[in-house]
Amino acid sequence: MNRSTISTDKAPAAIGTYSQAVKAGNTVYFSGQIPLVPETMEMVTESFEAQAVQVFENLKAVAEAADGSLADFVKITILLSDLKYFGQVNEIMARYFSEPYPARAAYAVKALPKDADIEIEAVMVTAN
Repeated sequence: MNRSTISTDKAPAAIGTYSQAVKAGNTVYFSGQIPLVPETMEMVTESFEAQAVQVFENLKAVAEAADGSLADFVKITILLSDLKYFGQVNEIMARYFSEPYPARAAYAVKALPKDADIEIEAVMVTAN
């Protein structure tokens, strides 16, 4: 199987022992993205919406580095600090995805890295 790592400076650098994404065949597995600004590695903190937008922008950058786009996502998993953000996630996702939407799961978790309110991991399938 053809396996490679995906990396871009347009998304936050890995802050642990992982890759931004790994491509196996034509499937790309994304590590969880939190709302870090790539240029500064500082957290976006002004609002939940701003955090979620930064996460989707980070995912978009990694997707493009893997020669794909958010339209190629088949599955996303959203981790939230509180399910009260669920409605906002739906509204923000509508800015980035159109039908057919990727499969999705959303969970509230006790804590996320750097006290983020959102983290998203994904699976993408590309044409090549």
